[in-house]
Amino acid sequence: MLTKRHVFSLAFASLLTGALPAAAQDTIKIGELNSYKTQSAFLDPYKKGMELALEEINSKGGVLGKKIELIVRDDGTNPGEAVRVAEELITREGVAMITGTFLSHIGLAVTNFAGQKKVFFLAAEPLTDKITWQNGNRYTYRLRATTYMQTAMLLPAATEAKKKRWALVYPDFEYGQSAVANFKELLKKAQPDVEFVTEQAAPLGKVDAGAVAQAIDDAKPDAIFNVLFGADLAKFVREGTTRGTFKNRVVVSLLSGEPEYLDPLKDEAPVGWVVTGYPWDKIKTPEHTAFLNAYQKKFNDYPRLGSVVGYVTLHSLAEGIKKAGSTDTEKMIKAFENLQVPSPFGAFVYRASDHQATMGAYVGKIALEGGKGTMADFKYVDGKDVLPSDADVKKLRPAEAN
Repeated sequence: MLTKRHVFSLAFASLLTGALPAAAQDTIKIGELNSYKTQSAFLDPYKKGMELALEEINSKGGVLGKKIELIVRDDGTNPGEAVRVAEELITREGVAMITGTFLSHIGLAVTNFAGQKKVFFLAAEPLTDKITWQNGNRYTYRLRATTYMQTAMLLPAATEAKKKRWALVYPDFEYGQSAVANFKELLKKAQPDVEFVTEQAAPLGKVDAGAVAQAIDDAKPDAIFNVLFGADLAKFVREGTTRGTFKNRVVVSLLSGEPEYLDPLKDEAPVGWVVTGYPWDKIKTPEHTAFLNAYQKKFNDYPRLGSVVGYVTLHSLAEGIKKAGSTDTEKMIKAFENLQVPSPFGAFVYRASDHQATMGAYVGKIALEGGKGTMADFKYVDGKDVLPSDADVKKLRPAEAN
């Protein structure tokens, strides 16, 4: 006899190897590709968020009288493979649109593919600004707050610290490079006398954490800006703590308050770091409470930020299809202009000017509670408050994308 847990396992096996079947014969096929095998900390919860959204949408009759069918593929954590998979989803599987991607350089490759093939693409997770600005195209929209947006959210804490000498540490690929470039530009503008005394760019997934922590300590900075995440972050925190790298220094850090990356550290969580993240157990809004209850009921587990992203990605597409009255690419592009979408963080919109969603993020400090890391003194920062004006972003986007 199959238990409920076995049924979920079979559903996810189906999700990773092919289609997640819908009950209706006539379905709307959506292609999704992501780095499931290598980025499971974020993407396992993301899959669950998608499954919850899929269940909610289809239990209410789907969209336009049709059930949604997700056809999911792994992108091999490789831009070339991602493009091949995207092509296969369009030509072989006959999907109406594509979504997903996690790492920024892969998101950029699929963005370029969408522009060339004239297919609608909703980038769920990749954070580089180029997806909606420099490399943007009319076929691509993006959900998550960008590196610029999240860096701007952390800027008040960085400037209020009034520290002159900063060390920078980041994964050496598009996301990390973009975040650091934004931080240097924004902080220099706010504090012209600032100095960046060392930059430690680590290969993704292969950080030599001891050497990096020591190099930072040797540079004698007053403060540190960190962009590492996942296993790289955990190694850096442990080595830096052992060497006293963070002692008496302000640390401002992207993503480190997300449960995916904070939870594995347990009581080693770096108390006092100012971070962007997701304090899932402390958000008391009606929208979040409803999401939390539904998620816990279905999975007997707590949500991570990936859960929210997966959930909102699919609901965004459903809302867009509903508004468009069709899955036609041109109608979807138009429908997503200023499309309002409800979410566990409150309603947000996809801006017509740059195709960027205004869904924000939480900013706070890492604290220890019950032997594990959490966020304290946090607040929600609305994405619209940290985005450049429509006129400014129009200058950043290619003319044909506007």
